[in-house]
Amino acid sequence: MRISEYVSFDAVGLAELVAKGEVTPAELEAAAREAAQAVDPQINAIVETWPADDEPGPGSTPLAGVPFLIKDIGVAMAGRRMELGSRLAAGNVAGADSSLMLRFRRAGLVTFGRTTTPEMAYSTTTEPVLYGPTRNPWDLERSAGGSSGGAGAAVAAGVVPIAHGTDAAGSLRIPAAYNGLFGLKPTRGRVSVGPFFDEIFNGLAVHGSVSRTVRDSAALLDQIRGPEPGDPYFAQEPSRPYAEEVTRHPGSLRIGVLAQAWGGRRTTTPVADALSRTVRLLESLGHQVAEVKVDLGADWEEFVLANARLMAANLTASVDELAAAFDRPVDSSTLEPVTLAGYHYGQRVSGAQFVAALAIRNRVARSLARYFDAHDLLLTPTLPELPVPLGTHAEGAAALDGLGWLRRLFDLAPFSAPFNVAGTPAMSVPVTADAGTGLPVGMQFAAGYGLEGRLFRLAGQLEQAGPWSGRTPTVWAGNHPGH
Repeated sequence: MRISEYVSFDAVGLAELVAKGEVTPAELEAAAREAAQAVDPQINAIVETWPADDEPGPGSTPLAGVPFLIKDIGVAMAGRRMELGSRLAAGNVAGADSSLMLRFRRAGLVTFGRTTTPEMAYSTTTEPVLYGPTRNPWDLERSAGGSSGGAGAAVAAGVVPIAHGTDAAGSLRIPAAYNGLFGLKPTRGRVSVGPFFDEIFNGLAVHGSVSRTVRDSAALLDQIRGPEPGDPYFAQEPSRPYAEEVTRHPGSLRIGVLAQAWGGRRTTTPVADALSRTVRLLESLGHQVAEVKVDLGADWEEFVLANARLMAANLTASVDELAAAFDRPVDSSTLEPVTLAGYHYGQRVSGAQFVAALAIRNRVARSLARYFDAHDLLLTPTLPELPVPLGTHAEGAAALDGLGWLRRLFDLAPFSAPFNVAGTPAMSVPVTADAGTGLPVGMQFAAGYGLEGRLFRLAGQLEQAGPWSGRTPTVWAGNHPGH
């Protein structure tokens, strides 16, 4: 299969070709590898590839035979390295599959490599010392986002139609917005993080994917959703498959609009203009759209402080475990300055402060639940500005302590983290692009607990009303002639 043909299909479309016998999984894998060779030297989104060890049965699932990449953190694949983007974990090899990896296998996905992540997924840009910066396929001088930046860049550039990612404060939605993709953060408890963890970052982090089409994300979530024995959270199973929701009419939804973020960070003019265009589109589709004020349940500084304490304490525990496992020091030879600052900050978080941070988590969740009692959805920009230049996050970062670093991240991405804290689903949709630069602009829609189906229905409607599949970045595997 030629690359130009390969990139013209989404994941569901490729699986249909396999089911019909028109192409084999091996041929798709070869096309994906060729696509990677064509574009990855420019974007640096893939850490490594390996020979795929699964040969799915044609038609066994809606995704059987589709090439796939996993993020270098959060999912363990037996016999493969998972280095968390860090020198501290360099050479780490997983001894067994995690629950999610087993589900990827059962879905028939052909996993042939891993994508880049910032060190310990502790940033909203993917520029680790270990691998070097991942570049945005739309503009190579800009960030691809993070922490699932490698996944976002690889999918946007056409290497794979869909890729795994994680999201603890926006790490799926931010790369989706930066790279012109669809990305949905599921409800807490929708996808198991077991068996090696019961929760990650105290329930803030979840697994998901980024994709070029809505139906691909829906199909994958259908394959990986559901609890495992011992999971601490449980999200009620949907009444019908998410893949069916994509084609169902959403009805007339009550959608609140939050144009300016909590904490005072101002939305820039290009993004505000894109938000206005999105509102007009929603109204033309029959939705009831109005600006709202949303009580976060805590003031912004209180919110950031609670997140910093939870994240840094978890980071400290992970670093100590890795240092002991590999007999490596915890210093500048193994950790980047901002990670090391977070580690030391986490050492100072007391038990009482940790419990108080969990109480803030509860207040935010209850407050946002009250909002969703009166509204079907909340619309915000995914980010307040266009994709930032590489190096933006690092400016003066060496002088920041652990709290200062988290303040910077939350200032750069102020709209996404509240829904991780509340545990509710939220998606970034590439509804529009900036008229001046052509760069993608993501719009975030959030729903109440367990209501991914409502999000998929609206996303399917938006995709049909204003298809984005025809917008491709400068670095695009389809520009390569193939063989």
